Amino acid sequence: MSTLANQLVRAEKEELARAIRTLLGRPLVSAHDDPAAFDLVRKRRGPLIQWFDYFCGWRLVVEPRQGYARLVKVRSEPGATRPARRRRTTRAPFDRRRYTLLCLCAAELLTSPVTTIGMLAGRVAQAAAVEPGVPAFEPVRGEERAAFVDAVKLLEHYGALTAMDGATDAYLDDEDAKVLYRVDTTRVIRLLAAPVPPSRVADTWRGGPPDALVAEARYGAGEPSETQRALHARHTLIRRLLDDPVVYRDDLTPAQAAYAASLTGRRLLRRAAEEAGFVLEERAEGFLLVDPDGIATDSRFPDDGGHAKVAALLMLDLLVTSGPVSAARLDEEAAELLRRFPQWAKAYQSDGGGPRLAADALEVLVRFGLARRTGDRVAALPAAARYRVDRAAVQED
Repeated sequence: MSTLANQLVRAEKEELARAIRTLLGRPLVSAHDDPAAFDLVRKRRGPLIQWFDYFCGWRLVVEPRQGYARLVKVRSEPGATRPARRRRTTRAPFDRRRYTLLCLCAAELLTSPVTTIGMLAGRVAQAAAVEPGVPAFEPVRGEERAAFVDAVKLLEHYGALTAMDGATDAYLDDEDAKVLYRVDTTRVIRLLAAPVPPSRVADTWRGGPPDALVAEARYGAGEPSETQRALHARHTLIRRLLDDPVVYRDDLTPAQAAYAASLTGRRLLRRAAEEAGFVLEERAEGFLLVDPDGIATDSRFPDDGGHAKVAALLMLDLLVTSGPVSAARLDEEAAELLRRFPQWAKAYQSDGGGPRLAADALEVLVRFGLARRTGDRVAALPAAARYRVDRAAVQED
């Protein structure tokens, strides 16, 4: 093979790896928001579709004319570690009310390619009034309008709505605000990542099986075949590796653990990591996929961009060196940190600020698989050793 051919093959592999990690970090890539990223996904869409289907069982939809690509990520163990977040300054996670209004808005947007914020609010109010178990939507109340605006702004962020005249935030203070939207109904539909349409499992919302939406027929029902069980083990294991900061062997199902220990499983794990541009760290405690370029993650640690993450890093050293500690000890450490740096973390510089900072920092550590709380005790997990402070090196410096 010529040098030029080798260079072309290498370039194709690098582009495929970068596109995979881009979609893992942003399952919805838009030509409007990131033309270069979308062009890369569009260019390599064939191999990308095959890669995600083979290794993860995930479906990738690329719409060149409409200018977006959607990776439909499905997990059979849904969790609350990656909530939708408000697009306003607080970036607080969605609560139940906001999720409810988001679903109602999405449903009502399918009826028309153009709408106004007043018309949408009216339709949502009508839908809530007739839907059993859904509280009435009352736009005359400020907190209700705030929740509604958060739902609408998230839809704008995903490109399902585009404000052609006016600004959504105006509705916060004025129920009669005038905002005109263009609706991308196809993209609204693509936002739902569920193998089974909700309309087919209506009983789920009335006490039916909670996993009905994520039931995947390809793995069989009742008594799956040996091939289906092996496929399920491969897909669910690689999904966890791609989605979670760290995967511990103790947290694997028996089928996943057996697959990871098999020759075939180990070979495919390494192949998946290599083709996606990850470095696979395999240790006695578990697995970790490292992205050298930081493309595949939507949240980083360590990261000095947030007070909770800075405090989490400092508390992690205490957990690693002192073993399990009480939650009260972390509260004290956080309070001491605030006393030492009175101009830092102003949002926590008030009564009760120490416990709030400690709670937020602990949430960070749990989310990144670095610590676990059991009752009143907090312990570091094996991956936390990566952040151990080298005392000898510090003293020499």
